[in-house]
Amino acid sequence: MKIYTKTGDAGETGLFGGGRVPKDDERVDAYGEVDELNATLGLARSFGLPQELDGLLQRLQDQLFTVGAVMATPLDTKAAAHIPQLKPEWSEAMEKAIDAFEGELPKMTHFILPGGSQASSALHLARTVCRRAERRVVSLLREGKVPGEVGVFLNRLSDLLFVMARVANHRAGVADVKWIPEKPGK
Repeated sequence: MKIYTKTGDAGETGLFGGGRVPKDDERVDAYGEVDELNATLGLARSFGLPQELDGLLQRLQDQLFTVGAVMATPLDTKAAAHIPQLKPEWSEAMEKAIDAFEGELPKMTHFILPGGSQASSALHLARTVCRRAERRVVSLLREGKVPGEVGVFLNRLSDLLFVMARVANHRAGVADVKWIPEKPGK
């Protein structure tokens, strides 16, 4: 099978289940953001995270593929019945992971700037890409083009990535980068 099909050369792409849309369609833009998010998780994993964090990111990457498939499939097509669906347990598992990770972290006394270790920085980057993907999904949610679970999943994932970035620093013995604003008038 060849990787190139030439069917997108005129600026359109096919949705799963049929139909073609412009490549700048809001649906394509949104699932493209999810694809970028998945790539940033792969980047974060390349920095040698502790096994627990790496395994969690691998599961999240698999789940993000499902998110992308759901987003690429119009709800009113026969194909929608043949793709995996998001599971509410995924968001619940993220909440449990957040709670467990926060239990090992020092209390936050300042806003945290992205940075510290390479792994933490990559997780912060993934968090910002996740927030952008979430913003792109909002109009699709409002229009009923994707299930509500997509928004919940991305919202929870961005929170988890923030906490994981802090954990990556903590376990590496690297302090979080605190935001200490300059006093007004200085």
